[in-house]
Amino acid sequence: MQSSLLEGKTVVVSGVGAGLGHQAAAAVVRDGGNAVLGARTAANLAKTAAEIDPEGARTAHLATDITDERQCEALAALARERFGGIDAVVHVAAWDSYFGGLEDADFATWQQVIDVNLLGTLRMTRACLPALRERRGGSVVFIGTQSAIASPSQVRQAAYGASKGALTSAMYSLAHELGPDRIRVNTVLPGWMWGPPVEAYVQFTAHTEGVPEAAVRDRLTERMALPDLATDGDVADAAVFLASDRARSITGQSLLVNAGEIMR
Repeated sequence: MQSSLLEGKTVVVSGVGAGLGHQAAAAVVRDGGNAVLGARTAANLAKTAAEIDPEGARTAHLATDITDERQCEALAALARERFGGIDAVVHVAAWDSYFGGLEDADFATWQQVIDVNLLGTLRMTRACLPALRERRGGSVVFIGTQSAIASPSQVRQAAYGASKGALTSAMYSLAHELGPDRIRVNTVLPGWMWGPPVEAYVQFTAHTEGVPEAAVRDRLTERMALPDLATDGDVADAAVFLASDRARSITGQSLLVNAGEIMR
């Protein structure tokens, strides 16, 4: 059932693939908005657009690498050309597949992770600023990670957590810088969320250890106040709320979506 939470709004969504990016784009369309989709793989964008908007009236998409400033500007220009402006940006694009800690760190790869997760997100935000200002306000939503504030014991992702932690710190400065233009900046911090990446992790771990998949899931949820994992859709719903006018007085905030694994 479609809601009107984003009626008349245009939202740029970066990092649209099979998981959270797809769910975020779908939530924008479901809640009445126009979704402008960006990701490096054009086929993924076309697939998502066809699934969430078969008639093609409420979506536009363009292959976009957020480490390339011109490509970021081109995605923002597409939103203005197709729908007349931009009301919100939801940043899902991230490099989260590099694992390890300090002793085994390849700092050249760390720099690439930071270029995507921190600087790429800021590039995309800056590209959208003129259009957001034309609307006399809007919303920027970063997708961070719980590991930016507390590293999970099951998986070591020091570079990912550090880059997302830096993005959360940047949020505070941006909230003040852009606040006079009535542009809000907030972060969603997911924990373990059920979707393609975590499904694959559970399947791999269960196969490797020779245990049922349910046992691996139970291991993940044992520290959570709610006895189940949040889903990609749950995180997308939080992002859509922060993108909407329902959150018009919320800025500079981090919202944990983690079934209560960490509370603060």
